[in-house]
Amino acid sequence: MIPMEAAVRGEGGAGKVNFSAPRNFSTVFKSDLKETLFPDDPFHDFKGKTLPEKAKKSVKYFVPIFQWLPSYTTKLFMYDLLAGVTIASLAIPQGISYAKLANIPPVIGLYSSFVPPLIYAVFGNSKHLAVGTVASSSLIIAGAIEKRVHEADDPQLYLNLILTATLISGLIQLILGVFRLGILVDFLSHSTITGFMGGTAIIICLQQLKGIFGLKHFTTHTDVVSVTKAIFKNKHEIRWECTLVGIIFLIFLHLAKMVKQRKPKLFWVSAIAPMVVVAVGCIFAYAANAEKYGIAIVGPLKKGINPPSLKNLDFDPKYISAPIEAGVITAFVALAEGIAIGRSFALMANQQIDGNKEMIAFGLMNIVGSLTSCYITTGPFSKTAVNYNAGCKTQMANVVMSVCMLLTLFFLAPLFSYTPLVALSAIIMSAMLGLIEYDKAYHLYKTDKFDFLICMAAFLGVAFISMDVGLMLSVGLALVRALLYVARPASSKLGNIPDTSLYRDVEQYPGAINIPKTLVLQLGSPIYFANSSYIRERILRWVRDEQANKDSQDDVEYVLLDLGGVTSIDITGVETLIEIRRSLEVKEIKVVIVNPRLEVMEKLIVTDFVDKIGKDSIFLSIKDAIEGCKFSLAQ
Repeated sequence: MIPMEAAVRGEGGAGKVNFSAPRNFSTVFKSDLKETLFPDDPFHDFKGKTLPEKAKKSVKYFVPIFQWLPSYTTKLFMYDLLAGVTIASLAIPQGISYAKLANIPPVIGLYSSFVPPLIYAVFGNSKHLAVGTVASSSLIIAGAIEKRVHEADDPQLYLNLILTATLISGLIQLILGVFRLGILVDFLSHSTITGFMGGTAIIICLQQLKGIFGLKHFTTHTDVVSVTKAIFKNKHEIRWECTLVGIIFLIFLHLAKMVKQRKPKLFWVSAIAPMVVVAVGCIFAYAANAEKYGIAIVGPLKKGINPPSLKNLDFDPKYISAPIEAGVITAFVALAEGIAIGRSFALMANQQIDGNKEMIAFGLMNIVGSLTSCYITTGPFSKTAVNYNAGCKTQMANVVMSVCMLLTLFFLAPLFSYTPLVALSAIIMSAMLGLIEYDKAYHLYKTDKFDFLICMAAFLGVAFISMDVGLMLSVGLALVRALLYVARPASSKLGNIPDTSLYRDVEQYPGAINIPKTLVLQLGSPIYFANSSYIRERILRWVRDEQANKDSQDDVEYVLLDLGGVTSIDITGVETLIEIRRSLEVKEIKVVIVNPRLEVMEKLIVTDFVDKIGKDSIFLSIKDAIEGCKFSLAQ
């Protein structure tokens, strides 16, 4: 047997515990800052490079177009040309539809598919993301602004506030990206997004019943109860002609989706279906004089590209609260949706995207968009899926789409003035039904009930109260869960796996053997003020339970605390360890520390805990600690 002191120090061996002097504050601060803001170490290629090389790499890093454009080829362009034209055919009806959803002029939706895609092509990081307007952000921004100003009362002021909200949203996104605060978006969990998008899809579909039924009067509220009441209240306005046309369009769009599902190579059938609906609707409305039968149309659309809108931004204190609310919510929702979609398709192609670069790109395109008569844009799932399936290779597909929108604005815009509103309602309803992910909700129910609860809080809150309340309820529950994980961290009792030197959780491995007179506990989280009391009580309870299960001759004499999973500890945590040691010393039980990490060891040294407990009570591994304890027991 080796002496305990020698076992601890590992004299001459590789198992020596490191009691080096703690690093200085500057070193620790730089390390923590790097791990917090630059976990991906984006500048690792800069090491050993000359100043001109660093400058070149910096430009490529912050402006991604310089990464792929120099090596761009005609062959790649042919793929992007096909993809760009395909998503443009989807962008036109979606732009008009979602603009109507936000209660702004339809041409604004077309503008929003012209300028923002150009900005994203320069600064965007994803090769597959197709930029455009989305239903959820359109409804959120409209709902927030209408709390202060109704579109029917003052259309120009309403539009000005929409543009102001877009600017605020872009500024928030840009700030988050520049300061690399993508961690904030992570608080929108997968469960929250699933429930939120499902609830949003429900209320958007209900909103479209106004267009499907041809109603002239409707509610400004979005919840299920208010919409249902409005439909029954105004049921005498329902036009069967409008309803029939809407059902026909819905059936056609559904059949187009079925073709895509059964034969993925025919994805283009589903992609051009909305454009077909708009074209057929325009011809029908013009030829049959549809307005005579109660089928409303979009109305005049101006030719020409986006006019500047700097003068339209409105920061009047009387109204500014609405754009701020809309800007904050849409900033986070658009980022969460766009980045999640970009990452999903990047993974399918075995690629990675930088979330912070995406934030900067989204922020810049919404800032510039707000100054050029565009409203909030992000990366829609439907358009991105079409872009991916069409074989896009680079961000050039967004440029092609933008050029197509330019031609549309110059030459074709007036033709879309005959688009029936019922056709737009059918397009929106068809797109939204695909966002209700029943399978994912069921999967959450089967695998994690709390995640399912978070999902349903968002879904039911959005559907029956409001979008912001539903989002806050879900995020609140997710934060409660995170706080529970923090305040009630996991700990486990370890035993020896027979015929090995491994020590594992006895609950997970019931065959693991207990160590005589020794209790081995593993802590798996940081120890700080929020959980220190719980950790102290849990360790003392482990000891009490262990003593209750032992004969008097096998009373616990050593408690080994494996701190390998403890990433950090604060002063309260250190005081907790001291209190645990004192409480156990009264019972003649000695505390032994195993494998403290660098940050933890440094804190134990500077607080003199190491001197109090003694260096001979700190070991590199559980095996060494048990050997040392056995030696002491044999004395």
